[in-house]
Amino acid sequence: MMVSSKGRYALRVMLYLAQNDREELIPLKEIAESQNISMKYLEMIVSLLHKGGMLISGRGKKGGYRLARKSSEYTIGSILKLTEKTLAPVNCLEGGKVTCEKAGYCITLPMWQKLDGIIDDYLETVTLEDLLEGRV
Repeated sequence: MMVSSKGRYALRVMLYLAQNDREELIPLKEIAESQNISMKYLEMIVSLLHKGGMLISGRGKKGGYRLARKSSEYTIGSILKLTEKTLAPVNCLEGGKVTCEKAGYCITLPMWQKLDGIIDDYLETVTLEDLLEGRV
């Protein structure tokens, strides 16, 4: 499993918004500058997070973004799955299904499935709040 820059940046954005949790929306420009992410790339990331129901957005002079829920309600797994599409350690497990034609006789498949489960189980137990509080 290799987490892309999109996944890492999405996690940084979510952590920044959690750290700066306030009623008003945080402008995209502020997020971009604080995280050293280009506006164009950040727009794509926040759009994905917004469509995934993780962010509330607003337009106009006081527009920007904020978390849709409390930081304790966001797992790292859910953020990365939204941005990465899969966290599977091998291609044949992508999408939650075994897609390999050799699955019937692959001796390594059970190992990959177990690793996939361990990764998923762990990332689903860690929240934004856990990271902010240093509990990981």
